[in-house]
Amino acid sequence: MKNILLILTFAALFISCEKVVEIDVPSIEPKLIIDASFEIYFDENPVTAKNSVKLSLSADYFDEVIPPALGATVFLTNLADNSIITFSDVNSTGNYEPVNNFIPEENVAYELTIVYDSETYKGTAFRIKSTPLTNVEQGNETLFSGEETQLKIEFTDEVTIENFYLFDFTNNIFLTLEDRFFNGAIYNFSTFYQEDEIDLPATVTIKMSGISRDYYDYFRILQGQSGQNGGGPFETVPSSLLGNMINITNEDNFPLGYFHIAETDTFTLDLVELED
Repeated sequence: MKNILLILTFAALFISCEKVVEIDVPSIEPKLIIDASFEIYFDENPVTAKNSVKLSLSADYFDEVIPPALGATVFLTNLADNSIITFSDVNSTGNYEPVNNFIPEENVAYELTIVYDSETYKGTAFRIKSTPLTNVEQGNETLFSGEETQLKIEFTDEVTIENFYLFDFTNNIFLTLEDRFFNGAIYNFSTFYQEDEIDLPATVTIKMSGISRDYYDYFRILQGQSGQNGGGPFETVPSSLLGNMINITNEDNFPLGYFHIAETDTFTLDLVELED
């Protein structure tokens, strides 16, 4: 009985000493996040392109909503002939698209200019070549839990250049590859959807984009710091990770994000539940 009373006494003391600690997270001045992703679907006939500049503002750590950056002036300059491509945010969502769609040319530098809140941001990119997907199919192998869904990918790497690739497997699942160990070869690999990443049956669109070495390094760091899920890597860009856009008005107020132009191939696949 004495032991029981002693335990109850200590429990009462522990509960009475418990107190709620409120953590005061300092608010930081929001920074402009630039997700300027230009995709050229080079393996289609005719060739098409999806060119968009998504602008948003960084938010405090516990904020659940990423505010869009509205009212910006966005345009692209072809530095070969100084022609201008203007962008507009028709739906006021922070997604700026070209007024007249265009296909970025090969071996031409493009300068992206963004004017927001009386400050000007600039960055330059070239169209990065890629290679088409040879085959994409669902496999029947699993990993540890036995509930994963296998995806088998195959393509032939271009031998004459150093290639870097970005794969988008839908549901904000990404993978970066470099051709250091398979330059010029037929390359195949498998990736797996975890059970909580996809509900079968499902239709997924696989994207393979050619990217620069700088963007390859940037994206790998971005993945490591912000993760893959929860709206995509650019939803939680770390404040210390700088991209290729520069604030030419006020260098201390640097932007976050990146501007890149990629040749992209896509493959749409219906995934099904496999019988045991």
